[in-house]
Amino acid sequence: QVQLVESGGGLVQAGGSLRLSCAASGRTFSRNNRAWFRQAPGKEREFVAAIKWSGYKYYADSVKGRSTISRDNAKNTVYLQMSYLKSEDTAVYYCAADAHVLGSSWAIRMVGAYEYWGQGTQVTVSS
Repeated sequence: QVQLVESGGGLVQAGGSLRLSCAASGRTFSRNNRAWFRQAPGKEREFVAAIKWSGYKYYADSVKGRSTISRDNAKNTVYLQMSYLKSEDTAVYYCAADAHVLGSSWAIRMVGAYEYWGQGTQVTVSS
């Protein structure tokens, strides 16, 4: 059974930093696209960042320059380092994994491109 487990969320002051982790088990994702999404109350789930199997990275405009996505294939884990956090970053953050090996990037920013999802970790930024 495939599981994605996020960790690292919490309460942080505006301007602070957090590092989210997403550990996968049940299969290896070293050649799969991985991503982070977030969902604020009353809003739709939105793209935050993705890292292709090749290592190429994609970011939403709202977090570009403040966030870094990375992966450690040996640990089957993907990370999201966020800095200069703002109140509008408050949301539940979900990690996702594409089931397809060597997947394309045309839909990498879309929720529907990912078959596996974690349960989410809450990030709350206080102003």
